[in-house]
Amino acid sequence: MRQKLTRVLGGVAAIALAVGGAAACKSDSGSEASGGGCGYKIAFFGALTGSDAALGINENNGVKLALKQYNEANKDCKVDLLALDSQGSPDQAPQLATQAIDDEKVIGVVGPAFSGESEAADPLFSEAGLVHISASATRPSLSEQGWKTFFRSVGNDNAQGPAAAKYIKDELKSEKVFVIDDQSAYGMGLADEVKKALGGAVIGEDKVQGGGKQTEFSGTVTKVKASGATAVFFGGYYTEGGLIRKALTNAGIKATLVGADGMKDPAFIDGASKEAAEGTIFTCPCLPASEVKGTFPADYKAEFGVDPGTYSDNAFDAANILLAGIKAGKTSRSDLLAFVKGYTGEGVVGSYKFTDTGELDPSAVQIWAYEVKNGEITPVKRVPLT
Repeated sequence: MRQKLTRVLGGVAAIALAVGGAAACKSDSGSEASGGGCGYKIAFFGALTGSDAALGINENNGVKLALKQYNEANKDCKVDLLALDSQGSPDQAPQLATQAIDDEKVIGVVGPAFSGESEAADPLFSEAGLVHISASATRPSLSEQGWKTFFRSVGNDNAQGPAAAKYIKDELKSEKVFVIDDQSAYGMGLADEVKKALGGAVIGEDKVQGGGKQTEFSGTVTKVKASGATAVFFGGYYTEGGLIRKALTNAGIKATLVGADGMKDPAFIDGASKEAAEGTIFTCPCLPASEVKGTFPADYKAEFGVDPGTYSDNAFDAANILLAGIKAGKTSRSDLLAFVKGYTGEGVVGSYKFTDTGELDPSAVQIWAYEVKNGEITPVKRVPLT
């Protein structure tokens, strides 16, 4: 489905695509290429199979849509996609990072998608000078390691954790909160931020195993029941989150379960059951479809037959930032890195500008609360950050 070239793609990209769809890219040597492909690639790095694949598939589809639209407008210099399936595992990450680094045609990466795999892959990307923009890795410490190639198109857990705590206090009015995490870099970091913000309202905590390694949670359920908690926060992903909610409900525990972006997926409802999932709250530095600019939601559904998932739009924007650089002739790794560092523009999610450490400018960060209602994940409200 051919798209209008004047859609919002993000600053330079929108202007470049509008100038001439069939214009050729410049190679590293400055010569123009033709014949349908310049040979450049961007990679997507995230889980496409495994227990946490839904998030990666959402993002990969966003990248694929960005590439399709770009290539339709730039037929003489198409950009290819290298999809790297991490299965969400930090153990897989180094070899996949090396695969991207060793492919000289890969000049930018969308991802890694998860914080744990980011910790394993990002030092290698930094050493190689390969720019990467994560659409979902939210652990705050990722931007504190001095990695020169790290960027993210989403707010981190320094905003999301306190926002979740604020919702628990102000909206749920809960003064007894039990906190669980899945021991992942993402889950532990997020749970720590929530505990810090809730202070004395945390009356108990426990740890479980993520990544599909644990399916039985009776021990945790017993602790929650004994605590008398009226709210439970889980730092982790939808697979374990759904099973925990189901186990709590089966034990007669009516405490509201609160999770974050890693749980915000229809697969959570499948795992918990529609009845048990009802009333669950998610926070996310991601926008409801009604807040997304342009025709992205309709374009995505036309391409893939489903509505965009969590972070599909952030990944779409991240890919378009890289493509804007390629369109501008920044086709060496060093030039594309410099382009992203200095980037300012508009995407379908909002404004993009990065701090010196690769964080999304704080003024652009939004946190929204969502609730499971009648078997659907429904936006509730934007959560104030102060």
